[in-house]
Amino acid sequence: MTPYLQAFGQNFLDHAPRWYKLTIVGFLILNPLLLKSVGPFFTGWVLILEFIFTLAMALKSYPLQPGGLLALEAVFLGMAKPETVYHEALNNFSVILLLIFMVAGIYFMKDLLLYVFAKIVVQVQSKTKLALIFSGMGALLSAFLDALTVTAVIIAVAVGFFKVYHRVASGKGMQDEHDHSVDDEVESLQRLDLEEFRGFLRNLLMHGAVGTALGGVCTLVGEPQNLLIAEKAGWNFLEFFIRMSPVTLPVLGVGFLTCVSVERFQWFGYGFGLPSAVRDILLRFDQETSRKMDHRCTARLIIQGCAMLWLMVALAFHLAEVGIIGLSVIVGVTALNGIIEEHQLGEAFKEALPFTALLVVFFAVVGVIQEQHLFNGIIHYVLAMDGDHQIGMFFIVNGILSAISDNVFVATVYIEQVLQAFHQGVITRDQFDLLAVAINTGTNIPSVATPNGQAAFLFLLTSTLAPLIRLSYGRMVWMALPYTLTMTLAGLLAVYLLLSPLTQFFYAQGLLTHHIPAAVELLHGH
Repeated sequence: MTPYLQAFGQNFLDHAPRWYKLTIVGFLILNPLLLKSVGPFFTGWVLILEFIFTLAMALKSYPLQPGGLLALEAVFLGMAKPETVYHEALNNFSVILLLIFMVAGIYFMKDLLLYVFAKIVVQVQSKTKLALIFSGMGALLSAFLDALTVTAVIIAVAVGFFKVYHRVASGKGMQDEHDHSVDDEVESLQRLDLEEFRGFLRNLLMHGAVGTALGGVCTLVGEPQNLLIAEKAGWNFLEFFIRMSPVTLPVLGVGFLTCVSVERFQWFGYGFGLPSAVRDILLRFDQETSRKMDHRCTARLIIQGCAMLWLMVALAFHLAEVGIIGLSVIVGVTALNGIIEEHQLGEAFKEALPFTALLVVFFAVVGVIQEQHLFNGIIHYVLAMDGDHQIGMFFIVNGILSAISDNVFVATVYIEQVLQAFHQGVITRDQFDLLAVAINTGTNIPSVATPNGQAAFLFLLTSTLAPLIRLSYGRMVWMALPYTLTMTLAGLLAVYLLLSPLTQFFYAQGLLTHHIPAAVELLHGH
């Protein structure tokens, strides 16, 4: 039996280090023992830490398998019902559709994206300006598009750049077969430039990803929890923006200032430049692409440009669910650009489907949090406070919990509790509005601290690009740290010092009106 045992051991998580395999096995043995000895509450918190560990070790093994084993065990042990996992997945079905269809839709627009961004990267000489452009574009697009969609765009561009340079550095032609995940064929003189280029791409990707959080918190359509909170409070698009602005606009300014500072002083892993040799290769690629641009290629770019315009308009006005809009892009672009073979279509779905599966596994962990009431004690503690301290604490607690859990779940739990408190007369309508702002900004801003706090960060971490540019969980946390500190502090100060006075000023100017949210009217009706 020994050869078979060795074979099973080798097949388990395949290429992961032996110590990592033993750690996962240890977790699987430990959890039932803890459940029997100390109960489900403590075991639930241990499970959260174990799941975060699998995310942190994403470069050792994709988190779907080890994290999935932990989640399945939790369901088998009765810590979460299968129905709860299904309910969480069903509640987030729009996000699942987004990942399946929208990311694939972006794949079919990569030629246009690479063409446009190549000109930006080559023409803008200043790294600080380039970083600010990526952060600003991430913020602007995420104010109207979903953060995952924007992140998919940035990833597609970065992968394109990396493939172009890695192919040339390996001595290959543009038409040659090449594996850009292996550095063995990269010429020795190009190794230093390759590492610098990896750092350069890491910097731009992190600035862009943080930008999605900066812009996403500002508008009604920026993040899923924004829509949820606005629906409970009865706010429209403009009212949502005005109510959030005392917190979101100062944080936006601080975020851009942080972007400039970390690049200028080369802090926290930032400050990598674009090597001149890499710039020359990208410039030659851009020139060659322009030179080979025949009528058919131009027509393809025009179709992709029209698809991008349709995408922005459809998402900004929410003409349909995000995933359905992504499907329309796939159908339109592939039909008009001659991509009709099944194997060509299948390539587009390779990036998003593993992450989609991981997201559903994450919903199982959220199910454990929900069924074991892991957050209840914190919620009751915060609701027992009053005044500005309560508003500030809501911001902090929502930020901490969102950094380790699902933002939408945390926002749902807190807004329901606050709505119930208002219905019971525990808080006033004005306090309800202020707390709703604190919940929304809390779930969006401090949660940039970890990849599991922002879906866009987690998508980036688990993408095929992350190992190519050596972007690990720890490195992502470290690079997000200056943003986490400055944006959280700015948001907290704004909640304490600006939110209430500016909201009263908006009332005085007639920009806001007192009204009862539809959700509360429904409660009173019952």
